[in-house]
Amino acid sequence: MKSFLLSVVIPSYNEIANLRKGTLDKVEHHLERKKYNYEVIVVDDGSDDGSREFVRNFTKENKKFRLIENNHIGKAGAVTRGVLEARGDYILFTDMDQATPIEDVEKLLRFAQDGYDIVIGSRSSNRRGAPLTRRFMAKGMIVLRSALVGFPRISDTQCGFKLFSKKAAREIFSKVREVHHGFKSIKNSSVTAGFDIELLYIGEKLGYNIKEVPVDWLYVETRRVSPIRDSVEGLMDLLRIKNNILKGVYD
Repeated sequence: MKSFLLSVVIPSYNEIANLRKGTLDKVEHHLERKKYNYEVIVVDDGSDDGSREFVRNFTKENKKFRLIENNHIGKAGAVTRGVLEARGDYILFTDMDQATPIEDVEKLLRFAQDGYDIVIGSRSSNRRGAPLTRRFMAKGMIVLRSALVGFPRISDTQCGFKLFSKKAAREIFSKVREVHHGFKSIKNSSVTAGFDIELLYIGEKLGYNIKEVPVDWLYVETRRVSPIRDSVEGLMDLLRIKNNILKGVYD
């Protein structure tokens, strides 16, 4: 695999529990063994549990890691800022809990180097440990997304493990930032189920080719997931995206 720069973007909001488990050490350990160059960008989204200070100290000892400090604008805004500040030839965003391990980036990179602009992880055949409520939510999202937005050939739009070429990332995330008017401050955590769908819709609209690749995934318990609230918000996101499509917002 020829030399290139990989950027890994990790959003972080009150992630002290995962940080203490050594998630960043695992990322560093894997990438240091590779022949390609890399950078890791942690975007702290206004944490108040010591996460920001933890990452700041970590970056002092690990020079290929850097911290971006945001106000609390939600995961979508944090990922968008990190991607647009990334310098890599390929840009991956992944979750701090490492439910999909960083090792699986190699699966995505193979297809990116074969010419795919967007390579997304898929958990559809492997959702180890996920409770029935999460599986039901996933099935419901697929049905609603197919009916309202499309992507019948993509089985899992929501996996937080996605790789973009630099050109695709610049165009897609710039458009997302424009559509959301730069993102606004929020009070609570925000999963924003529509964010991933919006990225893929814009990517397809711009003519970029998308490849879905099976990845490992292990359910990690989080207090931020609420089946009723998140299902309602997911439906509202889909309706918003459908309305944007009809109004030509993504054109």
